[in-house]
Amino acid sequence: MSTTKKIAVGTLAAALGVTTLTACGGGSDKASDSGTGSKTVTLVSHDSFNASPAVLKEFTKRTGYTVKVLKSGDAGEAVNKAILTKGAPQGDVFFGVDNTLLSRALDNGLFEPYEAKGLDRVPDTVRLDKDKHRVTPVDTGEICVNYDKKYFADKKLAPPQTFDDLAKPAYKDLLVVENPERSSPGLGFLLGTAAKYGDDGWQDYWKKLKANGVKVVDSWELAYNQEFSGSAGGRKAKGDRPLVVSYASSPPVEVLYSEPQPAEAPTGVSTGTCFQQTEFAGLLTGAKNAEGGKALIDFLIGKTFQEDMPLQMFVNPVVKDAKLPELFTKHGAEVAEPYTVAPEKIAEKRDGWIQTWSSLVLK
Repeated sequence: MSTTKKIAVGTLAAALGVTTLTACGGGSDKASDSGTGSKTVTLVSHDSFNASPAVLKEFTKRTGYTVKVLKSGDAGEAVNKAILTKGAPQGDVFFGVDNTLLSRALDNGLFEPYEAKGLDRVPDTVRLDKDKHRVTPVDTGEICVNYDKKYFADKKLAPPQTFDDLAKPAYKDLLVVENPERSSPGLGFLLGTAAKYGDDGWQDYWKKLKANGVKVVDSWELAYNQEFSGSAGGRKAKGDRPLVVSYASSPPVEVLYSEPQPAEAPTGVSTGTCFQQTEFAGLLTGAKNAEGGKALIDFLIGKTFQEDMPLQMFVNPVVKDAKLPELFTKHGAEVAEPYTVAPEKIAEKRDGWIQTWSSLVLK
């Protein structure tokens, strides 16, 4: 789910910069940087990372480590920054690399092997580096087109449900997507079209989308919060696009952050446009506080953090015994058969697909 994913998805109020999360409200750890003997462990992530203060306080209580979160943009941007600082990383653990970008991170040697405690509770299907344990699965989700229910009800127009629908004249100038070179949801959507139409057909499909007025922006935050007419952020910014690439779990966000909470989510999901996403965490090569980093990775797949994620980052837990909150299950969309691309094919084709997409859509 980089769904966010991702997705993900991330909260509507995701903030830029550095956040220090400590055991005591308002307190701070004097050790500002991770290092040998330091009680601070630095987590590098995308802008949509979020966790309850009480949950991170529990981590501090159990381990003695305080978590400092360094947010580095959209997932694609965060991975690129991590590659540029390889060997002298900005933190100890990276969270948020997903299956669309995993091979790029692994090929660049971003992570040290570490087999997390509790990994036996994570299904083999999402353990994409299970032989070397350089990354640990943390969450899953589906990248999908979301739609503004009110817009389509007012227009008496059925919302699109499939990739084919999006290219129809009825939906001209309605869709906003993220740039796959910079955004993991954007890349997931591109991979979904490649899975649907194949190596020989996805380019023609994107030509149709371009002719149908698709708009491209750099990040999920821009697409969802500023361009999409159906989001809380979109309403404030007067977004005019009723279709956006987001997540199957985005509708619960709208319910949770509305006052009063509606009985039904104001947004829906085009379930025929969904791509499966898995996000991972890894111990950064050259981490100053490797022991703290290992403890944090263990915690990320522990039940406390896993059960906190659905209403913090709006993604699905990976552990088998985590319980989902009712609001998340009631308003999130169920996707029976999301599109997938084999990891080895993503590794082989991804960069070429992005380059071709850029020449087709951005020029």
